[in-house]
Amino acid sequence: MSSDIDELDAKILNLMQADASLPLNELAEKVASSRSAVWRRVQKLTEAGVIKKHTILLDAPKAGLGVLVFAQVKMHAHSRDSLPNFIEKVRNFPEVIECHTLMGNIDFIVKIRVRDVQAYEEFFWNRLSQIEGVREISSSIALTAVKDTTELQVMPTG
Repeated sequence: MSSDIDELDAKILNLMQADASLPLNELAEKVASSRSAVWRRVQKLTEAGVIKKHTILLDAPKAGLGVLVFAQVKMHAHSRDSLPNFIEKVRNFPEVIECHTLMGNIDFIVKIRVRDVQAYEEFFWNRLSQIEGVREISSSIALTAVKDTTELQVMPTG
């Protein structure tokens, strides 16, 4: 949606990103609007796809997933089947939390969360590198998260 997000929508979205568990009454109070107006706005933003889902965020190391890996993947060739096949396989790996196609020398960047280095090694050798068409994988293990957020700074567009 290339929707027009006004100032009230932006306030609502920014507050909901910071704490999706805010009761509707409290959210309305914080944006200085009525409960019903805020409810309608949230419904409109959800129906338009601006709000994809309501979820919780876990502390990955405390949940037993202490290793974050960024894998840069180069494919052999960009045949009609190789890229869609890679995408389909990666979407089904629970260890993969993000995958993006890139312009330039790298075809994909894959963000992977695993228990430990041994778990990544097993994933690398037995699954990721076994996808047909993969030519090269360069993996980097993240040491420290300098910034780690899911919050987008929403500004009015209209």
